[in-house]
Amino acid sequence: MANGADECLVLVEDIYKSYARGAQKVPVLQGINLGVRPGEFLALMGPSGSGKTTLLNLVAGLDRADSGRITVAGTPISELNETDLAHWRALNVGFIFQFYNLLPVLSAFENVELPLQLRRLSRKQRKEHAMIALELVGLADRVHHYPGELSGGQQQRVAIARAIVTDPVLIVADEPTGDLDKVSAAEVLALLEQLSADFRKTIIMVTHDPRAAEKAGRMVHLDKGVLTVQ
Repeated sequence: MANGADECLVLVEDIYKSYARGAQKVPVLQGINLGVRPGEFLALMGPSGSGKTTLLNLVAGLDRADSGRITVAGTPISELNETDLAHWRALNVGFIFQFYNLLPVLSAFENVELPLQLRRLSRKQRKEHAMIALELVGLADRVHHYPGELSGGQQQRVAIARAIVTDPVLIVADEPTGDLDKVSAAEVLALLEQLSADFRKTIIMVTHDPRAAEKAGRMVHLDKGVLTVQ
């Protein structure tokens, strides 16, 4: 646990989660306690099936625990109803996925601008925000390119720009380098490091790659639904 619950941006308290498999109940997370400080870059490691993505989805408000409490930036998200949770998620969480999840029919700029459609911004403001995010990830010269015209590393950087364009409280990344070559992976990890160090972004990254995890400021390990190292 990070030092002092009051210092945590993300506070996970006694979380249990299971899934039904036929008539069976399969436990996935068992009594998880975890604190993440503002601006911290945390790597969540563990073997396949250990519950890493489940925990990430709970913290991001994509799923609900069976019991326990999750608080993000003072909001007890585990107590929100579905409508309020969806609203909270749109305003507060930036998502980065292994396979980018870009819309192929939209340009890099249009993909990054998309989350801003939910905000009360003028067209000019949306353009300014999207361009700043694309410049930050080093793709100001690729704004009109479509995903199919970009390398894997470039697509992931567009995805990072999309994740940060709304200035989220929390960024969650699920195996963000899992589909990239070594050079592109290093570039993406350097960018995540920069977001944490220079812009004080709080990042939780799921990875099975020890080299990726080493770039984070702290590592925690999940094994069979239990945090084994903190």
